[in-house]
Amino acid sequence: MPAMSQSPCLWTQLPQSSQSPCDRYKHACCSYDGNVYILGGRDNGCLGDFWRYSVVCDEWTELNCTGEAAPDELEEHSMVAHQGFLYVFGGMLDSAYTKLRCPLWVFDIAKQRWVHCQGKTSSPQTQTPTNRKGHSAVVVGSAMLLYGGFVDMKGSSQDFWSLDFDTMAWSLLYGSPQGSLGPGPRHSHSAVAYQSCMYLFGGLKGLREQRDFWKWNSTSHMWTSLKNKSGPSRLMGHSAAVYKDSMLLFGGGESQNSPKSCLWRYNFSTQTWAQVATLPGSNAPDKIHHCCTGLGPSYKSNSSSPYSSSGLQPRLLDGRVRPFKNKCFPAPLSFLGSEGAIELETFSPDRCYGSKILTQSSELVNSKEGLLEKDSLQIGNCLTFENKAFRSKCTDEDLLDEEDGNMAQHLPDLLLVLGGRPCTGLSPISMWQMTLTES
Repeated sequence: MPAMSQSPCLWTQLPQSSQSPCDRYKHACCSYDGNVYILGGRDNGCLGDFWRYSVVCDEWTELNCTGEAAPDELEEHSMVAHQGFLYVFGGMLDSAYTKLRCPLWVFDIAKQRWVHCQGKTSSPQTQTPTNRKGHSAVVVGSAMLLYGGFVDMKGSSQDFWSLDFDTMAWSLLYGSPQGSLGPGPRHSHSAVAYQSCMYLFGGLKGLREQRDFWKWNSTSHMWTSLKNKSGPSRLMGHSAAVYKDSMLLFGGGESQNSPKSCLWRYNFSTQTWAQVATLPGSNAPDKIHHCCTGLGPSYKSNSSSPYSSSGLQPRLLDGRVRPFKNKCFPAPLSFLGSEGAIELETFSPDRCYGSKILTQSSELVNSKEGLLEKDSLQIGNCLTFENKAFRSKCTDEDLLDEEDGNMAQHLPDLLLVLGGRPCTGLSPISMWQMTLTES
């Protein structure tokens, strides 16, 4: 039996309105400044739409994805955020055209438009990465590290590239020679960045699923094989995110038709794996080829957040009250008719932006029945907690005029799982929230 984490989690499905992306899989998503961006993927065919989700306002907005600098339909591509820009790579349908260009696209978040920003190599002989699918991309320092992927007729690749954001120059860190130390050819794996290192798990090597676990040190430029005896089984199509001093790994499966709902936690300090239990009445979805992204202070990289490494989330930031603070824990709410009920305790600020007032609230939620009917209109669903209170009393302009100008640092800690198979066709995108009880 695998070790179980001391902090169980609560899963909540978040029904979406018709004004949202359709359900999909093999898409790409990332979060930046309190917003979640989602691009492309598949439903019945390849998709090329581009959306932004505001967690504070609980609203989807479709963004422009047309023009010479914008990508076409993409699937199994990557998308990362860095200093106000989104960097999208790969995922094109293979053709003679794709072999003639480096499939890199850049979106300027402030200007809300796609911009020409082709990678420039340090010398004419230096190559740029070709189109691929199912690769991984992470940000380490001021570079994007891109590993593996399925390349046209060649199959799984073990190419390891770095894109310097400052110069937009590509460099090949590890090439194709067989037998060199490292993960080897790989696609449909997961990768995260933590303290100048990249951690890569599982995926497909050719047609075989893997469960190996690797660390790349960007300082020493060395691969290290990490122990995984007590960790997840063979997986492909899973996703991962960094949470405090741990990596959370969710879903995937040993084949396309066997999605799993397991959530694993790897502690970088102790180098140990543990499976995260779910609270009674809370069930995680079976998902494969989905996306996950974390929001809140504990999901920020430890270099950008003073709270991620310590695990502390003070109510005061710079001497001011945080607009969000939430926690969930089992509570014996027998009067609700369920011993497995879960209490969600929510604190709103005693003021809102623009001198508008929000009242303090504490809502009780029955895990089997969802939100209590009398409060459902007020708070909507577990994702938004107080967000609906913000939305009803404060305008977007009020939020933008907030003195510290950064709502992202006030968000509660939550992991969003978007899309994935099984897919519900033209229905709104599948969206789940996971909250750890230690949050």
